[in-house]
Amino acid sequence: MIALIDYGAGNVRSVHKALVAVGGEVVRTSSPEEVLEADKVVLPGVGAFADCMASLERLDLIGAIRAVVARDVPFLGICVGMQVLFDYGEELGGHIGLGLLPGRVSRFTIDPSLKVPHTGWNQIEPLQATGRANTLLAGVREGAWAYFNHGYRCEAQLTDTLAVTNYGGPYASVVGRQELFGVQFHPEKSQDLGLHILRNFVERVGVPDQAGLTDRKGVGHE
Repeated sequence: MIALIDYGAGNVRSVHKALVAVGGEVVRTSSPEEVLEADKVVLPGVGAFADCMASLERLDLIGAIRAVVARDVPFLGICVGMQVLFDYGEELGGHIGLGLLPGRVSRFTIDPSLKVPHTGWNQIEPLQATGRANTLLAGVREGAWAYFNHGYRCEAQLTDTLAVTNYGGPYASVVGRQELFGVQFHPEKSQDLGLHILRNFVERVGVPDQAGLTDRKGVGHE
């Protein structure tokens, strides 16, 4: 059972439909108990870092999230749901995150050629071709296109960075450590690529014999 955390993020319904479409058994929940009992957990996100953290705290979900990650329950954060995995976010004055991955979330560098927020299709370039963390991106080709909508980017450690995207310079667009993953783009809006990644999360992540897959000739949005 996949617990899809519903804290009023706005895109929960579309993420739910996408997970069901790839074979996931999903329950939308704001209950810490259901999160703790789940086989896998997804944290979607739309809006600001601070609002997300405030909602998780109000619903008493922070402890449950940290507990399932500590137990290596497969966990996927999407967009702001990825950003709050980090130590600190600079949006709206700066706020403490979940502290599950080291690093901070900062605004894109001001550049006259860039529009902020970064909205629309852009490419992801996988960096790590081996290891257990690669299961989320198994079958994703280099340069695959995904749909983004965000004004801040994660400054992740290189060892946690599974893919980068270039927007005024490269930044981490997919992160992972053990069974904890985050994607900066919206898989529920990324057509075949997004469904492929969600299917990997449903079918491959957390399954021991799926480790070490290296196929990069698979799906991608043209």
